[in-house]
Amino acid sequence: MGFMSVLSFAHKLITERLAPGDRAIDATVGTGADTLFLAKTLGPRGEVYGFDIQSAALTLAEERLQQASKESVGTIAPVTLLLESHAAMAESVPLAWRGTVGAIMFNLGYLPSGDADKSIITQTDSSIAALEAALQLLRPGGVVTVVLYPGHEGGDLEAAAVEAWAAGIPTQLAQSIIYRQLQRSTSPFVIALEKKRS
Repeated sequence: MGFMSVLSFAHKLITERLAPGDRAIDATVGTGADTLFLAKTLGPRGEVYGFDIQSAALTLAEERLQQASKESVGTIAPVTLLLESHAAMAESVPLAWRGTVGAIMFNLGYLPSGDADKSIITQTDSSIAALEAALQLLRPGGVVTVVLYPGHEGGDLEAAAVEAWAAGIPTQLAQSIIYRQLQRSTSPFVIALEKKRS
């Protein structure tokens, strides 16, 4: 049968912790798959913000969301897509979101679309800054998932930096876990953090 894929594992962690009507953020919109997952999970009373630095990504995501809205009228959360770096999320979401967000998803690397420029990749500095912001935005019991891809150029350095960052989070603030295939060092993997409950 095999183990769950890294994306399925990230979705499972989030599904177990989000409730309809919660708030969530897709820190790296890409093609919009995670954005739509969050919007469906939260339902019409929820709210989702999405961030990406490529307008092509936001276009793909908007098309995916519009199609889902037509197929399932009134069943998904409203989504606000911003052409911004994930590092700016704390300043870009409403002030009322601080400390209230149930889940924040990161899917690092490059835009996985056929004609996308694969040389445009997430950068370690902005990803770490975004992860720091994510911890401030999370509510107690909220979760951050980070899917990492060490198999592409630059991805190994970013993955190592994110892993070191997560390992250094004080346990009184959050607990962190890793889900990874051990036999292949270039396999994608997930790091997840759950903010401690007060």
